[in-house]
Amino acid sequence: MLLHIGEKILNYQKIIQKIEEILDMRVRGMSQQEVANRAGVDRTFISRLESLGEIRKGGRLALVGFPIQNCRELEQMAQKEGVDYCFLLSDKERWEFVQNKTGLELFNTVMTLVSVLRTYDSVIVIGSDMRVKMVSNLLDKEVIGIVIGESPLNEDKCVDSKEIREIIRQIHI
Repeated sequence: MLLHIGEKILNYQKIIQKIEEILDMRVRGMSQQEVANRAGVDRTFISRLESLGEIRKGGRLALVGFPIQNCRELEQMAQKEGVDYCFLLSDKERWEFVQNKTGLELFNTVMTLVSVLRTYDSVIVIGSDMRVKMVSNLLDKEVIGIVIGESPLNEDKCVDSKEIREIIRQIHI
């Protein structure tokens, strides 16, 4: 894919490939300076690139998502792993959540939920591609998105609790 920025034409895939190479070298243990020398960029670029994707370890963690088939299993696991706030709904619960409120009540409830999520250092969001992106845009916190399908999701999805546990452990050290 080509991107037009002013007078420039950029090769998007080439940029992504270079970033992947840089991160791969860092994962293999090379210093920022060694990677910068090999990639032909400043060391500060490597530092800033890492800062863009950094997930802060520790801190308060929330887990939200829908429509999830195995909500209770995930909630129990999250509680054992020290997750501070958990809001998981099946498709049926999601529709009950929406249908049992007036428009104003629903708006206020959603805004309260957003306000609550903003108090956490990191938020894991499980949902459709559109919902994950929406929550990421709403929160000014670290959002780790787990996409379980394309929007709209009309049925419960079983989520691998081991995968979520591993993500929680990586964040919550």
